[in-house]
Amino acid sequence: MSEERLAAAVDALLDELVGSGAEAGLQVAVIRHGRTLVDAARGVADPRTAAPVEPGTLFWAGSTAKGVAATVAHVLVERGGLTDDLRVAEVWPEFGAHGKDAVTLRQVLMHTAGVPNLPPDTSAADLCDWDRMCAVVADAKPCWEPGTRFGYHAKTFGFLLGETLRRATGEPISALLRTHVTGPLGVADEVHFGVPRALLPRVARQVGSGSPRPDPGSALARAMPPGVVPDPDYANRPDLLTSDIPAEGTMSARGVARIYAALLGPVDGVALVSAARRTAIAEIAFEGTDEVMGFPASLTYGYSPFRPSGRGRPGSTFGWVGANGSAAFGDIDSGVAVAVMRNRFGDFATAARIDQLIVDELA
Repeated sequence: MSEERLAAAVDALLDELVGSGAEAGLQVAVIRHGRTLVDAARGVADPRTAAPVEPGTLFWAGSTAKGVAATVAHVLVERGGLTDDLRVAEVWPEFGAHGKDAVTLRQVLMHTAGVPNLPPDTSAADLCDWDRMCAVVADAKPCWEPGTRFGYHAKTFGFLLGETLRRATGEPISALLRTHVTGPLGVADEVHFGVPRALLPRVARQVGSGSPRPDPGSALARAMPPGVVPDPDYANRPDLLTSDIPAEGTMSARGVARIYAALLGPVDGVALVSAARRTAIAEIAFEGTDEVMGFPASLTYGYSPFRPSGRGRPGSTFGWVGANGSAAFGDIDSGVAVAVMRNRFGDFATAARIDQLIVDELA
C-alpha cells in the first residue's frame, strides 16, 4: 500500500458509503509531512436541494472544534503572549468567585477547572449570548477542587477558554483564530467558531436522529441540559452557527486537517508550535474517571488521544471528535493529519473505517 493508492482507495470507500445510503455527505482530508494526499468530497450537502458536497463545504462539527480552540491557546503561549500557568482570575477577576481564584489556563485546557455545569434551563439561544454565558461560568461553584479531578466541560469549555483569552489579549477567540492560525495557513474561510453570515450558504445541512439524551439528573445532564443537547435541528440553527461558541464549530475537512498538519510540522513554511510543545501537547496528561461522562478516560494537554481506528499510540495521537461523528487529529509517529466531516448524525463507525483505511494504505 502507498501514498499513490491512498486517494483512490478513499474515493472508493466514500462512493460506497454514500451510494449505500449510510452517509449523506462526506469530506476527508489527509496531509502527510505538510503534503496533501487526500482532499475528497462526496454526496449531498443539503438533501432538500441535492446541492453537492465540495471540498470547501463547511460542516457543523461539534466538539471537534475544542481541538481548534486548544490550538489557539497553545500558539499564543508558544509566542509568549500567555503562560500555561496563567491564573484565570488575574485577567478575569469575576471568575475567582467561590474559590476558583487559583484556576490556571492549564487546568482550563485539561478540563480540570471544575465548572462543567450549566443552569438546567439553559437554552440554545442562551449559548449565543456571550456575556450571559461568561457570567454563568464566572459565578459557578466548582464541582470539585480545581485541578484535582477531570470532567468533560462539554459546553462551558469554550466560554471559559475564550473569555480567558479575550481578557488576556483584548481580542475575541474568533479573531485570534484568524490572526494566529487560520489566516497564516490560508484557511480563514474554512474553520470557524461562529460562521460569518456571508458564508452560511456554504454550510452543509445536518440530517439524522441526533445524539442520545443524557439520563435526567446525571452528571452529564447537568453539564449538557436538555435545551443544548445537539441534534440536527440544533446544528442547523443560524443563530448557533453564527455565534462564537468555541466548544463547537463549523469547518471543512481540509481546513482543520491543515491546522493539525501545522502542529506536526511546517505547512508551506508555517509551523504553529515548536517540537517541544508538540511533544507536550501529545503526551497523556490525565488518566482516570471522567466525573461528567462517568467512565474511564484519558486526555493529552488540551486534546483527546482518541483515534477512530484505535491505532494511535499514546503520546503520538492528539485531536478531538464531535457529537455527529466528525473527527480531526494529528499523529506524530506517522506525520499524518486527518479530518473527517459528515452531515448525518451518528457514531464514529464511518470515521473508524476511513481512518483504518488510511492506516492500512500508509503502512
